[in-house]
Amino acid sequence: MQPIMNDLKKFFLDIKFLLLFSVLCLISTSCGTPKDVAYFQDINQEIYPASQPGDIKIEPNDKLSIMVKTMDPNLSALFNLVVTTDRLSDVSPLGTGALRSATSSAGISRYTVSPEGYIDFPVLGKLKVEGMSRDELSGFIKGELMGRDLAKDPVVTVEFLNMGVSVLGEVTRPGLYDINQDRMNILEAIAMAGDLTLQGKRDNIALIRETEDGIKTYRVDVTNFKELSSSPAYYLKQGDIIYVEPNDLKKRQTTSNGNNLYTTGFWISIASLLTSVVTTVAVFIR
Repeated sequence: MQPIMNDLKKFFLDIKFLLLFSVLCLISTSCGTPKDVAYFQDINQEIYPASQPGDIKIEPNDKLSIMVKTMDPNLSALFNLVVTTDRLSDVSPLGTGALRSATSSAGISRYTVSPEGYIDFPVLGKLKVEGMSRDELSGFIKGELMGRDLAKDPVVTVEFLNMGVSVLGEVTRPGLYDINQDRMNILEAIAMAGDLTLQGKRDNIALIRETEDGIKTYRVDVTNFKELSSSPAYYLKQGDIIYVEPNDLKKRQTTSNGNNLYTTGFWISIASLLTSVVTTVAVFIR
């Protein structure tokens, strides 16, 4: 009987050490450095094909500021809508670059592009502006004023008042960010949001864009610069939504109780329970 008891004790001790060894291996594996954290893993000295760059174009419902300046202040006043309105600030209180609450601002000539793509400009009347860039609209209005002998060599300044993109998900500072330049790419928007967190999925970032044909979704991989630079989602448009998905580790950590079949905590709990059972049985048969 004694040899059988000794064999049982040895068996339970072997199971105990095997469980402890398995847990240690699982912990060391989960703490390993992921290979997909680094951006641009394919980058070298070759030239990468890029998507067709283009300035942001005016779309229906955009809000524009258009100011005309001439040598004669009274003449300039004919073409400028002098109003007191609210305008979104360019810099947030925290210095993140995110849009903050509107502030009162005087003297902004504000125009809302109609659903048909027109604005009603003083003296010139209805102008079709949809599809133009800021520079194109500035040159168009300047040409109209000079061509109709309404002004001599005027300076026309066009600014967007509602340009923004949303950056959501696993970034440091999710939020709405303004586009303060004629051309912005997805990497610049992510940088404005403080970069991706370590839990962000870098090879499957979603860009959601509203188009004339409906809502389109693009997937981009920032670990592959060649693929990224040629994607239609590389250069942003107003209203774009960027969503960074959590990686698998983050998803496992955000379950209802934080533990499931795939988490380290789950296996530690199981190992602890089995160790207690083995120890109890070993003491009992001793």
